[in-house]
Formats: sequence, structure tokens, C-alpha cells
Amino acid sequence: MSFKALLADKAGDAISASIVDFDEKDLMAGDVTVAVEYSTVNYKDGMALTGAAPIIQTFPLIAGVDFAGVVEASSYPGIQVGDRVVANSWGLSQTHHGGYAQKARVSGDWLVKLPDNISTKDAMALGTAGYTAMLCILALEHGGLTPERGDILVTGANGGVGSIAIALLSQLGYRVVASTGRLEEADYLRTLGAAEIIDRKTLSEPGSPIASERWAGAVDSVGSHTLANVLAQTRYRGVVTACGLAQGLDLPATVLPFILRNVTLAGIDSVNAPQAVRLEAWRRLAVDLDVEKLARTVTMVGLSDVAALAPKILKGEVQGRTVVNVNA
Repeated sequence: MSFKALLADKAGDAISASIVDFDEKDLMAGDVTVAVEYSTVNYKDGMALTGAAPIIQTFPLIAGVDFAGVVEASSYPGIQVGDRVVANSWGLSQTHHGGYAQKARVSGDWLVKLPDNISTKDAMALGTAGYTAMLCILALEHGGLTPERGDILVTGANGGVGSIAIALLSQLGYRVVASTGRLEEADYLRTLGAAEIIDRKTLSEPGSPIASERWAGAVDSVGSHTLANVLAQTRYRGVVTACGLAQGLDLPATVLPFILRNVTLAGIDSVNAPQAVRLEAWRRLAVDLDVEKLARTVTMVGLSDVAALAPKILKGEVQGRTVVNVNA
């Protein structure tokens, strides 16, 4: 039986992606088959489909680092036909066929059963970006932060991780400072819960190794000089989470924030996070997220629109979350 899929292939250094009829028998090994309903376009998908980073490690491969759908067949204990499930990262769109398809076959270890109040569409409105945002918040809490400790900075605020981090943090009672290069979209960030908007230029250039204390913690998806400046301006015993590298993978910082202010830098890995952590992240998303705020971040597209969006998301031209209806 065949189905529609966005298949990535490579000729020389160039990566192409096209809609194909894919045969179910050619899916990779796995003990659960899912009828996919939605996927999404993450920053990582943009890097994969443009070749900006070597995300896809074997070609040809169905792209898409996450998906949500309904189980069609399962021999995995605890996952049954009819269960609504979500998959984030693992080997999807790297070494294993991903979510830009109407069907997926994966290991049951990769799946999380969705909470009752999160639909498959909502799950991909969250996607890997929303799941990553919650991992950041769990790390902030693990470091002892509470709303009473002070402001939380969110960099890359207009992106997927940033948008959902703002919505979650404000819902939890934090005062959120949003850093963006698109100041004309400040009203959008305020509707999500941002109390203050700052220009990313104030953080993106080389700065002092230590500076005046401004925020108790941060969610950073930018890296490079931005992350260095965020650390330099974090308050005593603050916590900064690092989950992205939109500006660069370097960190031109010093040890001064760590030694003089006891700042914690917490790395966030969404790809290989243990199952227990994933379950907690999705449980908290079901409890802490305002669904109306989530809806404000979403644009809906079809499979045929994904390839054109890939370079745009890398340029910061995509606002919020882009959900892919694979059956549209």
C-alpha cells in the first residue's frame, strides 16, 4: 500500500525534496506503525532540507523530525491500536524515515501517548520546539528558579521555541523579557505573554565578560555572542538554558559568570532525552499551556509547502509554529 511522503535526496552537495508515492513495505524497522496526521516545520527541519547542517545522514530519506498520529499496528507493550501518539527527534530525519509522510513505522520506545487534552494537531503546534521549550522550563525549575526570583529572558522570541517558551513562562507567573530582531512584531509577543521587548542587537555583538545583572534566568536558542552576553547579565545563582545555535555554535564567553555569580548553564538535548523526561515534559505541557495562546502561534500548511519554508525558517522569516497537515 502506498502513501504520500516528502522524500529528501542528495546529488553532489545539493539536497532536493519532492512528494512521492512511498510503499509501506519500504518503511524501516519498528514495532509500531502510525497513521500520521500532522507534522511541523522546526529549525532543525530547515537545516536538514537545505543542507545547512548534516542532519540527514542517509539518502534518500523521508524528512521531518517529529509527527503525531494514531496507531495502526503495534507489537510494543503498552501501545495499542487506536492510541494517539507523538514522536520527537530520536533518529527521525537523520537515520530513520521521519514525519513528513502519511505513515510512519518506528520503535515504540520513541513514542509518547498523548494526554487526553492534547489533540494530534495541538501536539504538532507544540512539536519538537514546544517540547524543547518545556525541557528548558524543567531545567530552570531544577535549578531552583521561581517567578519571585526575577525576570526570565527568552531569545529568538519569534521562533518556535521562543514563542512557546514565552506562553508557558507567562502562564506560570514569570515576567518574561523577549529578545527579537523583528520589533515590528512586538504586539504578537505581548499577546503570548511577554512583558518587555528588547532588540536582539543589544545582545548579538561582542560584549563584556561580566555586566550588570538583569535576569534570573534565560531560555536561549541563539548561541554565540548572544548566549555569552546573556550569561554575563544573569543574576546571582541564575540559570540559563541553551537549546539552539541560530547565531552560531561558538561560545565566546569567560568563566566569570560561573565563578563570580554562581550561574548555571544547562544544556538541553531534545533528541536523546530519556523517556521519563519526555513523559514529564508532555504531562506538563498538558497542564501548563494555554491552548488559546498556542493557537495564536500556528500557521497550517500541506506537505507540498514544506520545502519552500525550509530556507525561510533559517532566515528568521517564519513566525511562531508551522503545522503540516500531511493529508491535506
